Amino acid sequence: MEEVDVEPTTTPIPGFDSNQKHLGFVWGPGDILVYETIYKASGGSAGGCPFVHEVRKDEDIYSPILRKLFNESHHIFVGLQRIREDLPSKNKKPQFVSISKNYRSVIRACMEELQQVAGIVSILLAVELIWNLCEVLFIDAAPAGSLVLHLLDWVRLHKADVDEKAREVLASESPAEHQAYWDVVISYVLQGRMDEARQVLVKQAALQPAARVMFKLLDNLLMKMPIFNPGETQTLTEFDVKWRHWREEVDHCLQDQSFASNRHLEDICKILVGDEDVLLEYKELLSTWYHFLVTRLLFSHPTVKPTELHYYAQSSMHMFLDTRSVPEPLDSILLAAFEFDIHQVIKDCSIALNNWWFVGHLTDLLDHCKLLQSHNLHFGSNLREFLLLEYASGLFTHHSLWQLAVDYFDHCPEFGRVYLELQIERVPLDTERKALKVIRICEQRQMTEQVRSICKIMAKKALRNNRLGSALSWSIRAKDAAFATLISERFLQDYCAKGTFSDLDLIDNLGPAMLLSDRLTFLGKYREFHRLYGEKRFSDAAKLLLSLMTAKIAPHSFWMTLLTDALPLLEQKEVIFSADQTHELMFCLEELTSGKSVPTPDRPMQDEDIETTKIELLRLALARNLAMAIVKEGTVEV
Repeated sequence: MEEVDVEPTTTPIPGFDSNQKHLGFVWGPGDILVYETIYKASGGSAGGCPFVHEVRKDEDIYSPILRKLFNESHHIFVGLQRIREDLPSKNKKPQFVSISKNYRSVIRACMEELQQVAGIVSILLAVELIWNLCEVLFIDAAPAGSLVLHLLDWVRLHKADVDEKAREVLASESPAEHQAYWDVVISYVLQGRMDEARQVLVKQAALQPAARVMFKLLDNLLMKMPIFNPGETQTLTEFDVKWRHWREEVDHCLQDQSFASNRHLEDICKILVGDEDVLLEYKELLSTWYHFLVTRLLFSHPTVKPTELHYYAQSSMHMFLDTRSVPEPLDSILLAAFEFDIHQVIKDCSIALNNWWFVGHLTDLLDHCKLLQSHNLHFGSNLREFLLLEYASGLFTHHSLWQLAVDYFDHCPEFGRVYLELQIERVPLDTERKALKVIRICEQRQMTEQVRSICKIMAKKALRNNRLGSALSWSIRAKDAAFATLISERFLQDYCAKGTFSDLDLIDNLGPAMLLSDRLTFLGKYREFHRLYGEKRFSDAAKLLLSLMTAKIAPHSFWMTLLTDALPLLEQKEVIFSADQTHELMFCLEELTSGKSVPTPDRPMQDEDIETTKIELLRLALARNLAMAIVKEGTVEV
């Protein structure tokens, strides 16, 4: 649980006297913690165990079964951001439509995998339904004539149960006598699928030879129904004239009562002329007001213009829904879409849906299509950026999806950088691999402060676990001189205690990093002294050892260790230290030992006495080496 720097606020609950109950709220990175606190009137705390409730604003982020939706849509989102801005809008429209279909295909793929989880499937169905309608009306912007065809495809895609019922009917021993036979025929007609309706009607015609003329007449009307084809040279006006002639022919059959002897055929004929009363009799087959709307348009207003849709949508919803029933949120969203009120669609979806995925991605696509007014919200960000920031912030609370959020923040030019800087610090650094992944993200975006912060956290964690090499490596990467000094001290303490260095590879390859702090420099140089000594390069080792003391690089507390390290060099048969170097060592020894006590015979030898003995041995070795150096050099400096 994240720590807070200030006392959380509490809200008193009225109605309590001696023991007042309060609710405390703590904001987390993606949720709210609500907890109950109890106070006595005197101010002391009362007994009892308060409950803590976690309220998440984006619960679906934590659903493992929606992981595919988030991952796949992330790739589509990134691809959309790469569409060249300098291309004319009309050239980009096919790309936008393709991207919209890609989003829908991801939603549908998730639904196919989640058939057992009815709750989530119903939400995804609603999401795809809304998205598909927005694609037809806003992104593809189908014109008059094509508009009804697109809406028919929309209805058919989301009302596919008729195909399953048709397979059941046709697979039976006697399809024409199946109880669902006429439901299938009329459902096909209601969806404008005349060829399928004719194929099923053949089964009934075969059973009634006497009524063959009547079935043939209806089959002819269904076959001749004009369908606008935008790919042909036929104009909308020419289609409208052709459709009106067909409509008059169907109406004439009704006036002649050509189908009066068969109620089902007569109902189909009435549907073809757009009889609204008959359409409403088949509410159960239509199932929704928007299916009723599209069927009504198909048979009454096939050349409806986009600007006229809102009138038919409103009247269809009022006609179809019971006057006592309240429209569902989905009804309001679809109605707002038919009214071309994009902002209302987004607003209602933000309220009705329990995550920001849908509104974030749809708004981003609409914004790329230049369909959103570029107005700012009261806190400065535009609508697209606000919704993407909310969605990405939710992703950042998830242990693996947080990486997807980075790209969303990258494409929010106003506040994305700030959000990323704040959120990246909240990623739990469970492993060094994860920490390196976070650092790589920060380094790619020149987020130097965050890199330093993460490295410091990892250095402290490694130090707590007594992993000195890792701690030193992280502190060097953080360029934290103080912490590098502390860890260097620990290395030296370990050396004094064990007589060996741990993590030799790291210390041997410090390179320029050793200049980060004096103590780290000493650690690196001291290790170099041991390496030179091991290679029997005694002269170089002696010079380095002396320079560590005379240049004051070595901590004063470590001088005795250095002088002790000099003993084997002083006792070599060959003179290693010159007379001047020996004098320097003597001065260092005297500076170190000034003020130290001398052991007396009546006091037993303790640790300090052992050190005093060591000092005497050093003095003796230095004096002997000085004499040998003077003899070797042949002169005595007075």
